[in-house]
Amino acid sequence: MLWALATPPFRFSPRVLFGWRRFLLRCFGAQVGHAVHIDPTARIEIPWNLDIGPGAAIGAHAWIYSLGPIQIGARATVSHRAHLCAGTHDYTDPALPLRRIGLTIGADAWVCSDAFVGPGVTVGEGAVVGAGAVATRDVDPWTVVAGNPARFVKHRELKQEQPR
Repeated sequence: MLWALATPPFRFSPRVLFGWRRFLLRCFGAQVGHAVHIDPTARIEIPWNLDIGPGAAIGAHAWIYSLGPIQIGARATVSHRAHLCAGTHDYTDPALPLRRIGLTIGADAWVCSDAFVGPGVTVGEGAVVGAGAVATRDVDPWTVVAGNPARFVKHRELKQEQPR
């Protein structure tokens, strides 16, 4: 309930006030590393279930639906309008009870625009979940997946920096 009262100061803060949003999230139990950039329009449901590593970024209108624990690794990026969903319902029970199942985004991973990562999924270190992809199963480290359902496209290889 109190978090709902804190969301307007979060949401209507100037875009450059990343430190202010980190502070607010920490006040409500989130573990937030240094130099984390969170856009003011990002929607974070339950901050005390959120652990964000240093240098990570959450883009505009991303939805962090942290009913269960969500871990976002160091330098990981959750792009605009991406949806991380850490909860579901037990469809085998007529009462449809809520199941709070966490998810993990590995260090240096990238969840692209409009992608969905479902409950219980681990996006491995350095992996890329392509734009609009739906990841309902684990994504191997240093791979690129795309589509609905997300399928392997190729291995991710980073370019070597050239000396200047």
